[in-house]
Amino acid sequence: MSCHVAVAQEIIPQNPSQIEEQKLIQIINAKDLRQIYFNDTTQFQTLAGNAIVRQGTTILSGDSIAINKNSGIVEVFGSVHINDNNKINTYSQYVKYIGAEQVAYLKNKVKLTDGKSELYTNDLTYDVKTGIAVYVNGGKVINGKTILTSENAIYNSSTKDVNFNSKVHLVDPKYDMTSESLRYNTISQNAYFTTATHIISEKGIIDTKNGNYNIGTGSAIFLDQPTFTSGDRFITGQEVLFDDKKNTIEIKNNGKIIDTTQKLIVNGSHILIDKKNNTFLATEKPVMVFYDHSDSTFIAADSLFYSKTPPSKNIESSDSISLFNAYHNVRIFNDSVQAVCDSLFIFSLDSTLQLIGNPICWNGNNQITGDTILLFSKNQQPQKISVYYNAILINKTDEGYYNQIGGKTMNGFFTNGQIEYVRTKGTPAESIFYPQDEKKLYTGMNRNKSDVIDIIFLKEEITKIKFVNDVTGTLYPLQQIPKELNRLKNFNWQITKRPMSKFEFYRFKN
Repeated sequence: MSCHVAVAQEIIPQNPSQIEEQKLIQIINAKDLRQIYFNDTTQFQTLAGNAIVRQGTTILSGDSIAINKNSGIVEVFGSVHINDNNKINTYSQYVKYIGAEQVAYLKNKVKLTDGKSELYTNDLTYDVKTGIAVYVNGGKVINGKTILTSENAIYNSSTKDVNFNSKVHLVDPKYDMTSESLRYNTISQNAYFTTATHIISEKGIIDTKNGNYNIGTGSAIFLDQPTFTSGDRFITGQEVLFDDKKNTIEIKNNGKIIDTTQKLIVNGSHILIDKKNNTFLATEKPVMVFYDHSDSTFIAADSLFYSKTPPSKNIESSDSISLFNAYHNVRIFNDSVQAVCDSLFIFSLDSTLQLIGNPICWNGNNQITGDTILLFSKNQQPQKISVYYNAILINKTDEGYYNQIGGKTMNGFFTNGQIEYVRTKGTPAESIFYPQDEKKLYTGMNRNKSDVIDIIFLKEEITKIKFVNDVTGTLYPLQQIPKELNRLKNFNWQITKRPMSKFEFYRFKN
């Protein structure tokens, strides 16, 4: 029998008990309808030409449709279209639809779309009841300009989540992401991952094992010690947060920045990077390391700040100027020089360290203090030290005597990391020196004043003192040294504050 069908009719399964288990399948349209009987118990209906059937809110259409009236199974051939409650549209060249389960098995040029994104594959299982679609033989999802491919995927039309597994690849104009497992929401554009994930962008490369990335906004949270490499800078931390709108990177717990151009390493429990202004602020027991082949300088403080300014027309250099500031409880360790102060300013243009706020520097057996100290270095080796106001150098001998030189200003020079020459000026400059005879025996205490005092060191010991202009002084025998005269005005030997090892910086508690 064949006829043109324009009025819907119901296909009622022969087994009445199935009526409660499945919805009725209605024929909506066909140019040609045929009833086929294989035997007394098996009936088929075939529809051809703009064939359309419906089950509840689900409409199936195609070039032709075959319906098994006994099992409630529908097969659609050619130009297949499934419309699920006007929300989900699925296309293919063939579908087998199980009416009792409301599950569709689609093959060949499959496309599923929710109006926002499109899923493509050649083999798809779509559960109409739950709105869940699954492919296991490769496929892709396109959401705007974002394309995701994988071997396997599960799409949830209710939550708009797609769980991709095996050889996952996300391509976007801004990002290229590969992973073995990734969950992506087509509405929020959030990508979530719990396995090793590699992300490439114009800003750098990210490797992470856990976190989420919003493709639309560029904001991200990466966990479990991710790494970010951008040009000459490497970043890692237990938790790294990116905010493209604010153009910032925030690092929490076990944070580290490595800058190979600046030869700089920064460690800290909290680091905030402002990419727009090219600055960073490290807090919570941060440590900064300037490294070189010959030596390294370690700096610890309550907070560390870095900024990089563009080249200035007033400076004969095409390079940018890097400024490093350290605030409160500043501690410095270098194999040659150790220091403490309240605030530290470092100018990379000329490798100058400015120490203010009760600064103290140590070199060998020598301690230097003053109101402000400038330390000039090259390749992390000290070259010169300048002290302004209330300058005093204390040299402790092996026998426990304290040689002292004090004045208004002081300039010292280093050779191979050891202080070699110091000139002190004042009104007047003063000194206390314990001279030795040819047998290296101390003969007394010499206390002098003059406009200028020069001292020469050899192997950390004072070997020569020179006094210039208006020289006055007294030599006291060892047993006749007045106790009140064996210390200069600003004498304060503070060896307990001296950093003794770089390792103490990483366990230092404020």
